[in-house]
Amino acid sequence: MTDFTGAKVLVVGGAGFVGSNLCHRLVEYDIEQLIVVDNLLSAEKANLPNSPKLTFIEKSINDDAVLENIPADLDYAFHLATYHGNQSSIADPLADHEHNTLTSLKLFNKLATLKSVKKVVYAGAGCTVAQKTFDKAKATTEEDAVSLYLDSPYQMSKIFGEFYGNYYFAKYDMPFVKARFQNVYGPREILGAGQWRGTVNTVWRNVIPTFIFKALHEEALPLENEGIATRDFIYVNDLVTGLVHCALVGETGGVYNLASGVETSIRELADTINRITKNPTPPEIKPARHWDRSGKRFADTAKSERELNFKAKVQLEEGIGQTIEWIKNNLEFFYSCITRHRQHASDIIDKILARINAKSGLDNNIML
Repeated sequence: MTDFTGAKVLVVGGAGFVGSNLCHRLVEYDIEQLIVVDNLLSAEKANLPNSPKLTFIEKSINDDAVLENIPADLDYAFHLATYHGNQSSIADPLADHEHNTLTSLKLFNKLATLKSVKKVVYAGAGCTVAQKTFDKAKATTEEDAVSLYLDSPYQMSKIFGEFYGNYYFAKYDMPFVKARFQNVYGPREILGAGQWRGTVNTVWRNVIPTFIFKALHEEALPLENEGIATRDFIYVNDLVTGLVHCALVGETGGVYNLASGVETSIRELADTINRITKNPTPPEIKPARHWDRSGKRFADTAKSERELNFKAKVQLEEGIGQTIEWIKNNLEFFYSCITRHRQHASDIIDKILARINAKSGLDNNIML
């Protein structure tokens, strides 16, 4: 495997959760330049590394001027920008189209003209391909069929991105590789990150940071449908390694699951987090999510192990422990991001603040 020595690298969505972790990894290489484009819709600039190699552009990749100024001698591109996530896309399908589908089309249309590019790595979504079932799950392979009846505009947008990339690969030889993410977790995923996106899911993002935050404040963890759903959780440092392998050794035109290959129920996840955080409050049973039909899923990792020489190393309990410590050390940052949205969700955020202050003894005004 070669590396990124002397390379110019573009990361679209580079201030986000996964993107910022990738940027921290990339600046460890002897790269010439790291260009990060992010409109901070669901991200925080503070996540980025402080490096003279990094150029930050706070705009959408949909901006024609941004596209025009992508270096003609670019070596690698990672497209990680998205409209986060399923429930936000259900609330506003048009915003999802603008920030999830159109971004992919316009970016690939530009990158296909740059003959210097060695690899374009796209963040796909495992939930798009996974079988829609609450029965026994089978490991989703890269070759499994995609349903015509997906659960959200987000899922549609993510597969449209694959379609557009495949088109520019087949028509214009754009060196395209699809990295299908399973459920990523770890440091730098901030509750409330970015701008208000229409629903409380701006605050309550993915399940692991939400559960950890609630457990640290001795709240009941909400278990929808008794927590019977299952997911494949992969620690972000492992996923970043997978992205690097996709860029350096992935087959052009190929698709790879970036996953742990381990199926974990949401009930098991809640029990693990409660045990590690010593949360005394039992979980609270909630109704099933009406829109979510992909109840049980995990990914087959054989192809990634064989072709990328990639295998996730961090076990769930270890990764959860590291994530808990990171969140504990960054709670003030979480509070500032969450309370930013108070005008949109004052009832929920006031309850959060009340619980925080009751536990910490702090005056409410300190948190505002």
